[in-house]
Amino acid sequence: MRHDEVSAMAPTDPNLLAVRQRKIGPLGTTARILVGALLLGSVVQGHLVRGFHISAWVLGLVGFPAVLVGLQWLRARRTPARLEATGPVGHALNLAVFLALYLAEPTSDAALIFYGASMWLAALRGYAGCEVLAASNWLLGRDDQVGCALFWPLDQLEHRRAGRRPA
Repeated sequence: MRHDEVSAMAPTDPNLLAVRQRKIGPLGTTARILVGALLLGSVVQGHLVRGFHISAWVLGLVGFPAVLVGLQWLRARRTPARLEATGPVGHALNLAVFLALYLAEPTSDAALIFYGASMWLAALRGYAGCEVLAASNWLLGRDDQVGCALFWPLDQLEHRRAGRRPA
């Protein structure tokens, strides 16, 4: 079976089908791995110098993902259609949320941990959307999209080169 085929046993929900296919190529995968490593590495280095803070790791790996899973689950119950906030407003809103979390002292390390780990998950799963939804899309079996100014140009380039429709 080719990677883009779906078996007869696969669910017929289009949100679930889209998640099973890789939507990024080697460039997008590599970029997400490298940027994720940079973000996580900066936190590890800081914790080696200033002391380890378990709360940042718990918030970044459990707290933020749990909030997003909850919000995405509630949204999907009210509006089952796929979320596509990939225009300029979606990009700007995502950047604003990251900056608000990063620039606030109590959540800066947790934000870097969350975004870095999410980038690794997105790379592993081949998810072309913004990394903030990588875990919640995976856990909920969805393919919602939010704008990601950082990886959008790379993903567009790969889709054009491969002759595929962008996510």
